[in-house]
Amino acid sequence: MAERISPSSEAFAATGAAYAALDLGTNNCRLMVAAPTRSGFRVIDSYSRIVRLGEGLDHSGRLCPEAMERALAALQVCAERLARRRLSGVRAVATEACRRASNGAEFLALVRRETGLAIDIISTREEAELALESCAPLLSQGGRRVLLFDIGGGSTEIAWVRLAAPGAPPALIGYLSIPFGVVTLAERFGASCFTREGFAAMVAVVRERLAAFERVHCIGKEIGCGGVQLLGTSGTVTTLAGVVLGLPRYRRPLVDGAILDGAACDEALAKLFALGREGLVAHPCVGPERADFVLPGCAVFAAIRTLWPASRVVVADRGLREGILLRLMRMTSERPRGPRRPLHLGGRR
Repeated sequence: MAERISPSSEAFAATGAAYAALDLGTNNCRLMVAAPTRSGFRVIDSYSRIVRLGEGLDHSGRLCPEAMERALAALQVCAERLARRRLSGVRAVATEACRRASNGAEFLALVRRETGLAIDIISTREEAELALESCAPLLSQGGRRVLLFDIGGGSTEIAWVRLAAPGAPPALIGYLSIPFGVVTLAERFGASCFTREGFAAMVAVVRERLAAFERVHCIGKEIGCGGVQLLGTSGTVTTLAGVVLGLPRYRRPLVDGAILDGAACDEALAKLFALGREGLVAHPCVGPERADFVLPGCAVFAAIRTLWPASRVVVADRGLREGILLRLMRMTSERPRGPRRPLHLGGRR
């Protein structure tokens, strides 16, 4: 795999080291292994599986046995891949499902016993910070502010960002995490997601939770003054980009960093809604595994767009894994040089 990501800080030297980041989310389990280069990093291995860890969580408050079994199976694959490599740094994180579940910590203890993977439950603030770090290379220095949004499985993170002078890191002015993601909304609204009334209800419930953030930061007024970018990182936004660009199949190099007209995004959303569930299953940028989650994600996007109608939307096909990798590599580059000790994973196989 020849994918390259550029960091927001100074370029990393090519050291031959490898780093790994694992993101256990409400819907997906994702692993990425990369080596630093002078211009960023090169991905040498990646893995992603839909595990639906948050299945039933919104109703029960707990991770169900079937969801934990699916996630554990995926994590065992990740542990086996990591064990085959000499790594200079590894970080594994869990997000909303494990934050909310009363048995989240208990499940991660089981994961550690079975796989050797030590997974940290990160805060909503760190989740927003990592998303910002991964997307920093896409931020235009021509603007004043960025509203970054990450539509996840169990939650949506919003980051209100001030762009500094060229070369300086962007500053996080404020952030918000709301407990609505594609999985939680899909479970709460069920089949009504595919009706106009149900879709409008989803938009309304999300917009209500965003309204307080708008009152504090007056983002709508800032957008009216110009110089504000809307930057989205999630499967929802990349799917909309695929529709706007008319891609016969999803292609990351064409999507990551794409700048879309806001009105074109709204039209793409309307096209996806008009397809219905069967049409979404057959769509090359959606498919059967994601068909139930696209419209809930679109409802979150619609709430953001109606409240903060920026004229353009920047699309990022990157997220926590990339942010973790960039942070690991930067921390290593800032430490005094010394003998590199490879990391090894324990646990049962």
